[in-house]
Amino acid sequence: MTLPLKGWAYLKSHLRILKVKRKMTDTYIILIRGINVGGKNKVPMADLKKCLEELGFANVSTYIASGNVILESDKHADEIRSQIEAVLPERFKLDDELIKVLVLTRHQFRAIIDNKPEGFGEQPETYHSDAIFLIGIDAAEAMSVFNPREGVDTVWPGDGVIYSQRLSSQRTKSRLNRIMTTPAYKSMTIRNWNTTTRLLEMLEEMDSLN
Repeated sequence: MTLPLKGWAYLKSHLRILKVKRKMTDTYIILIRGINVGGKNKVPMADLKKCLEELGFANVSTYIASGNVILESDKHADEIRSQIEAVLPERFKLDDELIKVLVLTRHQFRAIIDNKPEGFGEQPETYHSDAIFLIGIDAAEAMSVFNPREGVDTVWPGDGVIYSQRLSSQRTKSRLNRIMTTPAYKSMTIRNWNTTTRLLEMLEEMDSLN
């Protein structure tokens, strides 16, 4: 059967719209600072997933209770951040307002892992390794608040991240926790390296299904 000219025009137009929508949709990694810490700011992950789906985000996945989300959206990262930061105190009973949201594209997140210092995170039996993600401050400003103990702590600046490593056998001697008393700490959210790499694996698993 041959479609009339108007039919072909409609079909081509519809396909163009679908192509544009598909192109505009991206996958984001959401890191939420300050929830489910020490029994405060309780945000159940199942409820968070439902909340984000109601906001219109697609293929929402969460990972453990520290505030890790992967989702798809055609919105810009800044708009996603603003929406999530606004909805959290509306939907959940929070103990304080020190909640911040970091939104990273898949490319930004993958670059943080690809550009890690040589050997970082590859000796978990010897070193405890963390990615300290920066929210609204640069690495130079963040590095100024660290005072690593020689022989125990090592920190490296990255693009939007500080790579932090301490000798597991001497963790009690580490000075890295002292950053918690600094104003800059409010602009950081920390994930251990296992969590960080697991999020990348989840991203790749989602890609294989699409």
